[in-house]
Amino acid sequence: MGKNRNIPINKGNYSSFETKEREDRFEEYKSEGWKEQYANYRMEWSSLPKEQKLRDYPLLVDVELASICNLKCPMCYTITEEFKEKVNAKIMNFNLFKKIIDEIGGKVPALRLSLRGESTLHPKLIECIQYAKDKGMKEVSFLTNGSKLKPDYFKKLVDAGVDWLTISVDGLDEEYEKIRKPLIFSETLDKIRKMSEYKKENNLHKPVIKIQSLWPSIKNDPEKFYNTFEPITDLIAFNPLIDYLQKDSDIIYEDNFSCPQLYQRVIIGADGSAMMCSNDEENDHVIGNANIETIHEIWHGDALNKVRKLHLEQDGYKNLDVCKRCYLPRATETKESSSVNGRSFNILNYVNRNQNVGK
Repeated sequence: MGKNRNIPINKGNYSSFETKEREDRFEEYKSEGWKEQYANYRMEWSSLPKEQKLRDYPLLVDVELASICNLKCPMCYTITEEFKEKVNAKIMNFNLFKKIIDEIGGKVPALRLSLRGESTLHPKLIECIQYAKDKGMKEVSFLTNGSKLKPDYFKKLVDAGVDWLTISVDGLDEEYEKIRKPLIFSETLDKIRKMSEYKKENNLHKPVIKIQSLWPSIKNDPEKFYNTFEPITDLIAFNPLIDYLQKDSDIIYEDNFSCPQLYQRVIIGADGSAMMCSNDEENDHVIGNANIETIHEIWHGDALNKVRKLHLEQDGYKNLDVCKRCYLPRATETKESSSVNGRSFNILNYVNRNQNVGK
């Protein structure tokens, strides 16, 4: 495949309308308590995929505490019959979680406690965070819809040591409520405001709070969206709508694509299934089982090495259905621009991708 591999490191989630000062502060706060190790972790996040080098353990382990959700968002694959048929939607067994953490504590820098479902539905989420931090995990994070983040619960998350929360907030007011049923925008905004107040009152930088939104849900007034959340969050990002519902047929791909995730992370589903990558939403390419294998065995195993080998070949990824459906190898284009508070930025979208939520 030569030296001209196209290896997109952080494709799909953009903080283009942020200021450099806020982006730098976000990184500074995230690294508190492990600055040197954090700098090395972020450097390896980019360098290892580009050099096709394997650490003894991955940089990140995604542990899906819950593959179930309490919302029915129109763009989400978890509402499809295909997902319900293929995925064993459940809460992860706490003993399995402890088994994973006992192995990777002190060896893997980062732990992400979410994938497809809503992590806060796990009855032992607080205990999971505390256990992971006690075992030496430097960064513990998860993505949430925010429905459970009332002040008392947030305080427990803070006390347990969570480092980073990403909250999905798609749009403002009616737009948000149309997408994030049955949540109420004013209630979500109030929860985030109270989190910010608690951090300020206690002089806390962590957990850093990141908001992310679908671009179509904020494109009519991104400035209002940004200015609503800027005072009460650490970072705001958006992403174009991905083909989660697998409706696209006319897909254009980048040249010489090779996936970075194969050198960055291992993904363990709520039932213990190890998936090839974080974009295998339907468990189509299982590479191991954390109930009976170690993370080390999965990371260095034949199943994942075969995938790595395919990705080294010219367009080898096209032999894998999961990769052909993925947004990472999809070609992007800039046909749209916007501005926030006088800062102009371009919108990077996928070629031939409908940007209407639910389509």
